[in-house]
Amino acid sequence: MATETVAKPRTSMRVGVQRFGTFLSGMIMPNIGAFIAWGIITAFFIPAGFTPNEELAKLVGPMITYLLPLLIGYTGGRMVYGVRGGVVGAAATMGVIVGTDIPMFIGAMIMGPLTAWIMKRLESLWENKVKPGFEMLIDNFTAGIVAAVMAIFGMLVIGPVVKAFSNGASAVVEFLVNNGLLPFTSIFIEPAKVLFLNNAVNHGILTPLGTEQALAQGKSILFLLEANPGPGVGILLAYMIFGKGMAKASAPGAALIQFVGGIHEIYFPYVLMKPIIILAAIGGGMTGIFTLVLTGAGLRSPAAPGSIIAVFAATPADSFFGVALSVLLAATVSFLIASVILKASKDVEGDELGAATSRMEAMKGKKSSVSSALTGAGAGAGGVAVLAGPVKNIVFACDAGMGSSAMGASVLRNKIKAAGYPDVKVTNSAIANLSDTYDVVITHQDLTERAKPATSSAVHVSVDNFMNSPKYDEIVELVKSSNAPAEATEAPAATAAPPAGAAAPAAGAAAEPEAGAGPSGILVADSVVLSGTATTRDAAIDEAGRLLLDRGAVDAGYLDAMHEREESVSTYMGSYLAIPHGTNAAKDHIMKSAVSVVRYPDGIDWNGKEVKFVVGVAGINNEHLQILSSIAKVFTNKAQVAQLEAATTVDEVLDLFGKVNS
Repeated sequence: MATETVAKPRTSMRVGVQRFGTFLSGMIMPNIGAFIAWGIITAFFIPAGFTPNEELAKLVGPMITYLLPLLIGYTGGRMVYGVRGGVVGAAATMGVIVGTDIPMFIGAMIMGPLTAWIMKRLESLWENKVKPGFEMLIDNFTAGIVAAVMAIFGMLVIGPVVKAFSNGASAVVEFLVNNGLLPFTSIFIEPAKVLFLNNAVNHGILTPLGTEQALAQGKSILFLLEANPGPGVGILLAYMIFGKGMAKASAPGAALIQFVGGIHEIYFPYVLMKPIIILAAIGGGMTGIFTLVLTGAGLRSPAAPGSIIAVFAATPADSFFGVALSVLLAATVSFLIASVILKASKDVEGDELGAATSRMEAMKGKKSSVSSALTGAGAGAGGVAVLAGPVKNIVFACDAGMGSSAMGASVLRNKIKAAGYPDVKVTNSAIANLSDTYDVVITHQDLTERAKPATSSAVHVSVDNFMNSPKYDEIVELVKSSNAPAEATEAPAATAAPPAGAAAPAAGAAAEPEAGAGPSGILVADSVVLSGTATTRDAAIDEAGRLLLDRGAVDAGYLDAMHEREESVSTYMGSYLAIPHGTNAAKDHIMKSAVSVVRYPDGIDWNGKEVKFVVGVAGINNEHLQILSSIAKVFTNKAQVAQLEAATTVDEVLDLFGKVNS
């Protein structure tokens, strides 16, 4: 226990620095395209460019002075408090821009998040206390006042402080260059990369200083201190020749990903497997920097990711030789040092790659998206990727996290339980609430790209049918292949995994609580219509929504949100079922949880799909999930769907939904 207590502060500090670096990176990386655009315009149109053009060169100054800092300020603010945080963050950034005569990247990285955080804290003080009708007035004036005050604060206080810091840091860099000491920064930079601490240095200091230097000199050596792909590829080449086992077999693919793809983290496990190889990275890094100093080479803009393609794309005409030589010599020295270490090594490192990858992921704080390239994991049956570790958390995500995702989660949860893995957690969530803590993320195919940024290390599965997608059986197979076998020696026949489209058997479903359709009050007789009058999708949404409105469960604004949700992503679930519901932003329009059911015996067209049952959903605090679970079980069973179609009384419908778990 004493050892654990001592170790925690160091781990906490490292994790804190990693998170800080990731936050800084999150402000810079989305805007790299704008940096590249500025670099291209600079390279071509300034007097010393490829094709000098005095008129077009007028873009250079305003882009680096205003556009880039404002983008960073907006991005930082949005990371803290959404779009409104981005707006006030950008407005406040104008203060540091006007208050100085140097590019204000560091100032933008301070003012954007800080201003958004202040506004977020202020608005939390009167959250849910503003009288209806005054929300927009209060919100807009709060944003305006906070932005104005912070812009003035930035101009008078933050701007001068950042300028003084920038001048001091530039003087340090100049001192290192003039005294031939800059190569020694690799002693810190290369280990920091492997420990995932580099973002704080790279995006917090080197990129802002490098951009300022590039503005004055047309290029900067600072952009290549961390991004040079030479040291990493040298290590991987050494493993290709002198490595053993999986390390040797996987090194060629890793080298390609690292050198051309620019994903440097793929070589980190090879260093962690034999930590002394960090000397090869340091030696290669020092050689590369020393070469840049001797040749006077540099880049005109950041190279992100650190691919050889991105590096050459950011290289000015007079630096191609120096940059190419820097990468080549860095790789050569790194290769030679790593080769000596590997040849002299007596232990078998090849079988340790998986463990090293796990240590890398532990340091990173999440799974690595390139782990499969190291461990040999590929695509499983049907294209669902195979994970290096066990599947513990699966999430269904939709816009509101209320209806579609809840139904899909219920269906898959039953399948996984029936397969003998009751400990695998299957939940549902709104996309806006996702975090990178899940092993598998399942979304409608139109929402997958929205879910990926927040869950970059998860396996993503896209479906177009939440009720009986064939992907569910593939996910069950993924769980079986990734997880240890269930403790039971042999599952009884009743708990065998059901075929696609079949209902989960009673034994597998018994673990879930009764839906209690009638007693729960979520679905009542007055909210069930056996013969709907609508003939179109929109009219059917209105009909299901009015049943919720008549019960006092929602206000009129929720019906508008149901249509808005349908326009963005269809709520068609398969098996003749659609479950229209509001957007995530519409939850304030819900007074209580309720579900409505409307049957259309002749069917209606729902974006090209036939729908006979429309289930309107409004939920607070997940109170509606039990009845949705019952509905999901019914609609994955063809016999029970037939019962619904043949039902002649409302009680039959309530009974079927209420007792499906009994």
